[in-house]
Amino acid sequence: MDKLDLTIRDGTVATAAETTRCDIGIIGEKIVAIADHLPAGARDIDAGGRYVLPGGIDSHCHIEQLSGMGIMSADDFYSGTVSAAFGGTTTIIPFAAQHRGTSVTTTVADYHERARSKAVIDYGFHLIIGEPTDKVLNEELPAAIKDGITSFKVYMTYPKWRLEDYQLLEVLSVAQREGALVMVHAENDDMIRWIAKRLIERGHGAPKFHGVAHHALAEAEATHRVIMLSRLLSAPVLIVHVSSPEATNTIRAAQTLGAKIYAETCPQYLVLTADDMDRPGVEGAKWCCSPPLRDKAAQEAIWAGLGNGTFQVYSSDHAPYRFDETAKIPRGDQTTFKEMANGVPGIEMRLPILFSEGVLKGRLGINQFVSLTATNHARMYGLYPRKGTIAIGSDADIAIWNPEIEKRVDYSMMHDAVGYTPYEGHVYKGWPEIVISRGRIVVEGGELKAARGSGQYLARGLPGPVAVAGTIDGPARQLRNLIG
Repeated sequence: MDKLDLTIRDGTVATAAETTRCDIGIIGEKIVAIADHLPAGARDIDAGGRYVLPGGIDSHCHIEQLSGMGIMSADDFYSGTVSAAFGGTTTIIPFAAQHRGTSVTTTVADYHERARSKAVIDYGFHLIIGEPTDKVLNEELPAAIKDGITSFKVYMTYPKWRLEDYQLLEVLSVAQREGALVMVHAENDDMIRWIAKRLIERGHGAPKFHGVAHHALAEAEATHRVIMLSRLLSAPVLIVHVSSPEATNTIRAAQTLGAKIYAETCPQYLVLTADDMDRPGVEGAKWCCSPPLRDKAAQEAIWAGLGNGTFQVYSSDHAPYRFDETAKIPRGDQTTFKEMANGVPGIEMRLPILFSEGVLKGRLGINQFVSLTATNHARMYGLYPRKGTIAIGSDADIAIWNPEIEKRVDYSMMHDAVGYTPYEGHVYKGWPEIVISRGRIVVEGGELKAARGSGQYLARGLPGPVAVAGTIDGPARQLRNLIG
């Protein structure tokens, strides 16, 4: 064996499938050896008493992105990836957002330019489809898929993003034909607008009414509807940031029928509630996201869904908007919930929250943690086995976790550019101490070790099956026989 560049010794190594005590040997960017005892490398890391886990993959985050409301997120590709790395994440897949009047080709080129000189860890892109013209559907989307952007997101709400059902079917048809995956923000826009109009007319504009307007039934209805659209074409769909028991149960029922439905949830729905939005003045805007925070019963339903496999992936939905007139409160104290930028930061807190509240409190096993935070993302988004696991030949993306470290969260600990954290004052146990990306130590001793722009773009393969393989529905089979 060639001389090892790095050896990680005596740690508890966990993948999605197994947990073992062993050494890991790294040469260059790759894992080259896994054994009980390995020869010394140029550098040895003693991981005794620690978990050695695959670096996290965050496949739902908004970085250096202009929102549908015209608001630029607080984090660029430098601050966003630095924050992710400190939280144990070594790969992100943010969105390249196509706004109306802009081509997909121009959009993708723009995001490549934004990221290449700033990212400190590896990254890919999803597309947000804001205008599915014939050219986009027939030329630009297939070209993007061939170039390694094999997933795209659509919205069922927000005025500048919302697609009609007919347009959703057009996008799903392209995805089904090309082998891509469609991510869906599922909320019934008309239900939300109808409730919101009446709330505002009656003077109920405080942040807490955001949760009233975005009723759980609006999420459940849209979830049911997109499942039916998916089944019509037998096109795989990932329903993102699920927050309610109603939507969770609807997804579980579809999966039981064999539909190609995947689901994702996020840390805010595990440890925050609607009560966080009920603060003096407009302070509660810091906790406004869509779908909104709900109640303790909803939290328990989401935890159950993580445990029983309803959710295949756990992402941050990091949507970093500053608490000032540029984003969260454009009209200061007079801002209503309809005018506030939607979203909460969480790219750095995603993994510590699930480790502390899931693994250490017995809700999830360590192998489930790895599946939900890394392996399933890699499989679903065409990165496995290069990413998402600890195996010979895989990229050396590794986070070494100390399960004994306990911290009270304070924004001064964070590395994003948002200015606040919705988890202020929360106490979590179990944090990453050393983070390695492609064999490079990027975080150690609380310090960043990676250079700006040292992350690499990842052209992804076609999505692979994850847990819910799905079958061709009868309606889809009949339709194919008629229209191909």
